[in-house]
Amino acid sequence: MRRKTREIKIGNVAVGGDAPVTVQSMTNTNTADVASTVRQIKALERAGCEIVRVAVPDMDGASALGDIIKAVGIPLIADIHFDWRLALKALSEGVHGLRLNPGNIGSIERVKEVVKAARECGVPIRIGVNAGSLEKDILEKHGGHPTAEALVESAMRHISILEDMDFREIKVSLKASSVPLTIESYRLLAAKVDYPFHIGITEAGTVFGGTIKSSVGLGILLYEGIGDTLRVSLTGDPVDEVRVGWDILKALDIRKRGVNIISCPTCGRIKLDSITIASEVERRLSHIEEPINVAIMGCVVNGPGEAVESDVGIAGGDGVGLIYVKGQVVKKVKEKEIVDSLIEEIESVLARRRKGVLS
Repeated sequence: MRRKTREIKIGNVAVGGDAPVTVQSMTNTNTADVASTVRQIKALERAGCEIVRVAVPDMDGASALGDIIKAVGIPLIADIHFDWRLALKALSEGVHGLRLNPGNIGSIERVKEVVKAARECGVPIRIGVNAGSLEKDILEKHGGHPTAEALVESAMRHISILEDMDFREIKVSLKASSVPLTIESYRLLAAKVDYPFHIGITEAGTVFGGTIKSSVGLGILLYEGIGDTLRVSLTGDPVDEVRVGWDILKALDIRKRGVNIISCPTCGRIKLDSITIASEVERRLSHIEEPINVAIMGCVVNGPGEAVESDVGIAGGDGVGLIYVKGQVVKKVKEKEIVDSLIEEIESVLARRRKGVLS
């Protein structure tokens, strides 16, 4: 059962409460370069990104936010560090959320100015605690190394600053590159507060390694009901972050979007070029947003069963394939015709669904 949290709104997207777990990413462009930033956000939108964060390291970046917001269709969060004036400028430009730590943007009086402006704008604040940037006194207290208790203490310190100002439109993240440390930190904080959590494994690594670490860490948290919105942090194209995020949610049956490919691992029984076929089908169907299960099977052991259970499937070998739609064989095709025939049947199923002819 999912942890019960209070709901906040980031633009028109609800986070927490009964709202679905949302997928986020962050741009890697120079935010002051409006054209390139907008171009990247639009690519993220097409991939399924629902909330996007941009770095705001200086006033040029902050001043560009209004133009970016006008050009994109998803809520935008400004990532602020150290300078309270950047937060005020971001709010005046119309951002939908702030990511900051109240303790590192200036004096209490300056924090009060930011909180007052955020309240007036109806903008929530994410307290983002990172194992790599904990306060020195907290690190010293916990033996000089980041621990779950240290991350939670830092979060509670920042939460208290906002609560003392009667501000509770709060979202919290506790990120580390260590999967066990991240999991334990979120578990500890979940027992203390009911604020929605943004979850992620920070500095997770390259697309391959980072996908594995993020899938393990976020998968465990989500399965335990912890997490209201997520980002998969990868050293690579941010679009990959969104795709992996959605695949994690789909693997846990939390949300559904796009094509779910069910395909054979390769083994000595395979009598079909399933590697090429599966890769080509996935590439050609990457634009589809509606959920649909597609099986690409190449042996007689599991192939027919998986194909029958999927919306559309292929079970093949020895140069031919049987195409199934909703459990029924609809045609037999040569191996070289499988991809085109499979795509044709998938598009037909989706077209009939849209007309309400097929469930």
